[in-house]
Amino acid sequence: MDINSTAFLLFFLVVFGVYYIPLKNSVRGQNLWLLLCSYASFAIADGRMLPLLVGATVVFYLLGILIGKNNHVNERKASWLTTLGTLLGVGVLVYFKYLNFLIDSFSSLVTAIGFKVSMCTLHIIMPVGVSFFTFKLISYIVEVHRGHIQPCRDFIAFATYVAFFPTLIAGPIDRPKPFLAQLGTVRRFCYPSPDNMAVDGLRQILWGLFKKVVIADSLATFVDLGWSHTAESTPTALWLVALVYPIQLYTDFSGYSDMAIGVSKLLGVRVAKNFNYPFFARNMADYWRRWHISLTSWLTDYVFMPLNIRFRDWDKMGMILACVINMVVVGVWHGANWTYALFGLYHGLLFVPLILNGEFLSKRKVKFEGYKPPLSYLGKMMQTYLLVALGMVLFRADSVGGLVDFVQGMLVGNGDGVECSLEAAMFPKATFLIALLMFAAEWVAMVKKKEFALQLATGWRPWLRYTTYTLLVALYLLKVGGSYGFIYAQF
Repeated sequence: MDINSTAFLLFFLVVFGVYYIPLKNSVRGQNLWLLLCSYASFAIADGRMLPLLVGATVVFYLLGILIGKNNHVNERKASWLTTLGTLLGVGVLVYFKYLNFLIDSFSSLVTAIGFKVSMCTLHIIMPVGVSFFTFKLISYIVEVHRGHIQPCRDFIAFATYVAFFPTLIAGPIDRPKPFLAQLGTVRRFCYPSPDNMAVDGLRQILWGLFKKVVIADSLATFVDLGWSHTAESTPTALWLVALVYPIQLYTDFSGYSDMAIGVSKLLGVRVAKNFNYPFFARNMADYWRRWHISLTSWLTDYVFMPLNIRFRDWDKMGMILACVINMVVVGVWHGANWTYALFGLYHGLLFVPLILNGEFLSKRKVKFEGYKPPLSYLGKMMQTYLLVALGMVLFRADSVGGLVDFVQGMLVGNGDGVECSLEAAMFPKATFLIALLMFAAEWVAMVKKKEFALQLATGWRPWLRYTTYTLLVALYLLKVGGSYGFIYAQF
């Protein structure tokens, strides 16, 4: 049940009606209703794995209480329990997401060195959202152990945090403290309200739908054709595929995030921000501070920082090692494929010159004259985008062999005289133009420090606001491409 589907709309109308009418004065009732709806949403997506989600939630709820009890009484036991919980969370990920890959890789290695071995591949079903809810569980017990939060003794609130349906399938990955704090008070629907939360949520949902359906799904046809007919495509066409894929991925994933955040706002809950205009970044460090923020900040806190502290005696080389390991983890988090590991390694190595010249930790802000950036800033943006696009070739490839074929096609073409199934003339120019207009709107929003581009509507005249809404809805209804699932739902 995709968040942009009619089925989800009908589902949400029921959720919304019960949440704000009979339960409008009951904190526990609202939380219980959210939990039941979240479990129902998960069951619709993958009912066989619902016991795993419930079981993991119970185990980590109890672990949190035990860790909290021992934090100041028996620090060694609290640390042991935290390590146990972390290993359990990682173990769930390894079993469901990576075990078959590890078995196949080991079998191939043993066969390559001359031994005959027969190893069967297990029929393991990967639960939807497993990478997201396991990270929530791990961050919870770590935060309890560090003393940043008290153990949550309200199981319904804790389970709602873990399974919250707008973000369960593809994030953002919320931290426990700000999320659980919101579940402690009743949420009321007010229109108009002082913070305009509901209206803001509706605008963000519309903006996310526009990005996903109008841009991402339209570009997907061109990108998928390039990757499925690499040997029959011109080098120019494959370069266009490589350069346009980051736009497709961004509008697809950030579109989902916008819709998830908007739906959450309608329920009176603010969830983590996941994107901050990443293609306006000046370098790769800046890019990763803006792209998939909830994941990168999670790994920074729980992987990079501990490693950086452990390697601090090695000065910059220690920071480089910690950064490369962290980025490989970022890559592998996406799935069990060597291309993801190469993707992470590629980005890790791009951090090396930034660490050596001191730009890695620099957060110096650029001053604008109106909306016009300095030329040097534009040059760095273009350079960063090119590096991102080349890295996305690694990300998009289904296998190392497919990666080699695509890169070879980019550089020299097929060279066999086959009639091309994908040419530069097939490039979706109208959709690309719409994407450029979207980026222009996001540039204005970034300069004005807005959360998303359509948030600017709060300062527009009524006729301009409603004309814009009507245009976006019309583009959505007149969508050009087919219907595609969300890319990050597979992770």
